[in-house]
Amino acid sequence: MKIIVRIIQIVAGLVVLAVLGAYLLPGTVTVVRSVVIPASATEIFPYVNSLQRTEEWSPWLALDPDVGLVYSGPEQGVGNRLEWTSDHESVGSGSQEITLSVENERVETALDFGSMGTAEAYFDLSETDGRTEVTWGLVSHLGYNPIARYMGLMLDSWVGADYERGLANLNSVVTRE
Repeated sequence: MKIIVRIIQIVAGLVVLAVLGAYLLPGTVTVVRSVVIPASATEIFPYVNSLQRTEEWSPWLALDPDVGLVYSGPEQGVGNRLEWTSDHESVGSGSQEITLSVENERVETALDFGSMGTAEAYFDLSETDGRTEVTWGLVSHLGYNPIARYMGLMLDSWVGADYERGLANLNSVVTRE
């Protein structure tokens, strides 16, 4: 009986340590990827300022050809909104809305993944000599959920590769025209 009590105490102690350890991890995670596209910011901006145009280069839509997409609001700029539904685990369901649009410079969006949480994403365009560096970033506030804090450690590896693929797709789409 003493051994069982001791095992329970050890397991309980490890659980407490794991929970407390989670609060030593970052509460905010940022994922950032960039690419230089041989085109002007004016040529690239329409592809990031309209959620409808992201269909042309999104790294996730190719994963589920049956994804349900519903757009609302204006066709570009602030208020342009997308809601998607998918049974594919890498696509999931959620919504995205453009919250800031500075022509040829920056677009910010609010993402809602339902029970998976929320995040903000952005595109920064920086043009030099007819070439534009496009930076795609994601900021996720993990809150006080210890499981989310541990999952935050893997967010860059999960999303980073998708961002790289999406930026390569964007480069292809823009330079093809």
